[in-house]
Amino acid sequence: MAFTRTTLLVPLTPSLSPRFSLLTSSLSPLRTTTRIKPLSVSVSSRSLQALIFDCDGVILESEHLHRQAYNDAFSHFDVRCPSSATSQPLNWDSDFYDELQNRIGGGKPKMRWYFKEHGWPSSSIFEKPPEDDAARAKYKEIIKSGTVEPRPGVLRLMDEARAAGKQLAVCSAATKSSVILCLENLIGMDRFQSLDCFLAGDDVKEKKPDPSIYLTAATKLGVSGKECLVVEDSVIGLQAATSAGMSCVITYTPSTANQDFENAIGIYPDLNSVRLKDLELLLQDAVAAT
Repeated sequence: MAFTRTTLLVPLTPSLSPRFSLLTSSLSPLRTTTRIKPLSVSVSSRSLQALIFDCDGVILESEHLHRQAYNDAFSHFDVRCPSSATSQPLNWDSDFYDELQNRIGGGKPKMRWYFKEHGWPSSSIFEKPPEDDAARAKYKEIIKSGTVEPRPGVLRLMDEARAAGKQLAVCSAATKSSVILCLENLIGMDRFQSLDCFLAGDDVKEKKPDPSIYLTAATKLGVSGKECLVVEDSVIGLQAATSAGMSCVITYTPSTANQDFENAIGIYPDLNSVRLKDLELLLQDAVAAT
């Protein structure tokens, strides 16, 4: 089915906004509506000034790597939970991990939650329960190996934004050391060092879905929330962005594809066919509708 570019239409009430996915090239997402609000001259003063990327799931489709690293660590240290029905080391399958990572952000919080629910584990190697240091070390080895690539379209969109004079930022809930590792190896040192703002979970007191990281980014960039557009992959990130007064587009992953992204102004399977001009139009329409 062929589509043509369509001006973003905004519903009068949330109930009129259907869940949608965009699988076509260089198009703005479609919405149903009963009224179109025209753009006004004031929109030009609220045009896109800063493009802000999450890291895990947006720049790097990383959750399967995290799960692999956790399970490798569990196996290596023979980690066993009291509630386990088998005599095998703990192993998180993909379905369970999808639920876990969409509920709780950060490595140690995941571990604490799981072991509180299922009992603190025993290990034939260590007296104390292992945390995520070994998993992080394994994860770093995978990243450095060069076998992991950035998600489609990310580098091209960053370069388009930079060439157009837009500010670029990365805001991740992960620890700073792990995000730096990812960015240096995936987007390259030049792009990383030229970022106008880089914030990690260590830089704020509260993690997503709290909006602190995006509010801090706007302050550092010297722009208002309405002049920012956030690229996220999950509902948790979407909530953080919208709570900060920013518009958000979603580039979902297999583990987040079924989440409800009703408040996103655009939803894409990846950024391969998304151009900066498409995002500028989306943001203009979103601001005009408020």
